Amino acid sequence: MQRNLEQIKAEILNGETKIGIEFGSTRIKIVLIGKDYSPICDGSHSWENEFDNGFWTYSLDKIWGGLQDSYMNMIDNVKEKYGVVINKVKAIGISAMMHGYMVFDKDDKQLTPFRTWRNSTTLQASKELTTLFNFNIPQRWSIAHLYQAVLNGEKHVEKIDYLTTLAGYIHWRLTGSKVVGVGEASGIIPLENGQNKYNKKMMSIFNSIVDIKNMPWTLNDILPKILAAGENAGQLTVEGARLLDISGNLQSGIPFCPPEGDAETGMVATNSVVPKTGNVSAGTSIFAMIVLDKPLKGVHSEIDVVTTPSGKPVAMVHANNCSSDINSWVSIFEEFSNLLKLDNKKTDIYNLLFTLALNGDDDCGNMMAYNFYSGEHILGISEGRPLFVRKADSKFNLSNFMRMNFYSAFCVLKTGLNILLKEENVNIDRITAHGGLFKVKGVAQNFLADAINAPIAVLDTAGEGGAWGMALLAAYMFEKGTMSFEEFLENKVFTGKEYSLINPTEVGVNSFEKYYKSFYECLPIETQAIRSMK
Repeated sequence: MQRNLEQIKAEILNGETKIGIEFGSTRIKIVLIGKDYSPICDGSHSWENEFDNGFWTYSLDKIWGGLQDSYMNMIDNVKEKYGVVINKVKAIGISAMMHGYMVFDKDDKQLTPFRTWRNSTTLQASKELTTLFNFNIPQRWSIAHLYQAVLNGEKHVEKIDYLTTLAGYIHWRLTGSKVVGVGEASGIIPLENGQNKYNKKMMSIFNSIVDIKNMPWTLNDILPKILAAGENAGQLTVEGARLLDISGNLQSGIPFCPPEGDAETGMVATNSVVPKTGNVSAGTSIFAMIVLDKPLKGVHSEIDVVTTPSGKPVAMVHANNCSSDINSWVSIFEEFSNLLKLDNKKTDIYNLLFTLALNGDDDCGNMMAYNFYSGEHILGISEGRPLFVRKADSKFNLSNFMRMNFYSAFCVLKTGLNILLKEENVNIDRITAHGGLFKVKGVAQNFLADAINAPIAVLDTAGEGGAWGMALLAAYMFEKGTMSFEEFLENKVFTGKEYSLINPTEVGVNSFEKYYKSFYECLPIETQAIRSMK
């Protein structure tokens, strides 16, 4: 039932709302939800990573300045919309781009700038650990970053007192608790099968490596504690309250749920947390998460095995690049529109260009694009060069150009999904998509259905993304004693939620398959661009 303005105001004033915060790659977003779990207000801050001294990173100043600006944006929106000030909320949850590497010494001083998931600098460590563990260790996982730093002989390693992820770091600074959610933990080092704790055998193997044995620490000493969905993960401290809300209105003592990665919040936001469900999240990167009903038969470098926030095993296909190149092209058209002094909002330009893609030819005009802002581990490419190539007789028009860019955005994802669907015969009942790429209805959803030859559902909350999913995790803290997390989502959150479903077409599937084949045939152009353009 639709709530009125006075009911929502009362919930805010009585501290019955929950906050979800997510640090995405290009935006920090905060969502405030009410008692019915629906978003009632939000705030955001745009930011970009920097390539500093060979690593993709975000500075601590940017992290805290962005969080504070996003929070102030949210409370300003609350005041404008409802005429009230937020002094307290019922719970808060922190999410951030998964994996990566943040390390601190015994005095809580950061030892090296944050190394994000986007870095492809840990190939040696990734390969060696995969062999040692007999378990795929992707380059972006925290353990790969740590081991590569050891192999590189980096001096800071000896001083490590605490290793965590971005979500774990923000949570720690706000609450004083050194913890992470089970899903986030599964991207630090693999977990025990069916248990919410780090894999004991792999921990022992890592600690026994010659280069590690001489360190003044073991993994057991420096990793965060693991908590599952619904557990209390600490409370907002007085110092944390001032860090989050620079206006000084927010009270301390607010409980926090375990911090999670954006992969896990994507599963929550699409209700894809039970076996044989899956989701695709498309933004700066793109990844598919398929909850498994049986173990994988083999170890694949293209497939990561992580967990849901409640600890169920998940097969993950992650590609580093998705919408960045599309966004850059839209910005070019926005700039052109501004030069012509046309009164077009950027959202209008997105709507127009995305919709045009549906009118493109089946062969995309015989053109090719590589959207690689950074490397792609699935393809063995360590760095990126965004690239657009066409022949003299290619049919170069706007519809074909936009269609080509969408096809390019899904090719690497398809490579990993082919392994799951064709080699591993993974069972999937439904795939739900979310993220900024799906805000224009029926466009990216259409092309994704054709790309993976499966029906794709998009919920009416698709644009809310992981911040909403994190708010739901915060809300579950008060339901854990009465139902499982999966039951909570199915019976209390998503009942009655509307969605659209698009099925693949024979023409569309064949069209994408031809582009996909050409994508690999033309890949040497990309590798040559990397060698030639320094």
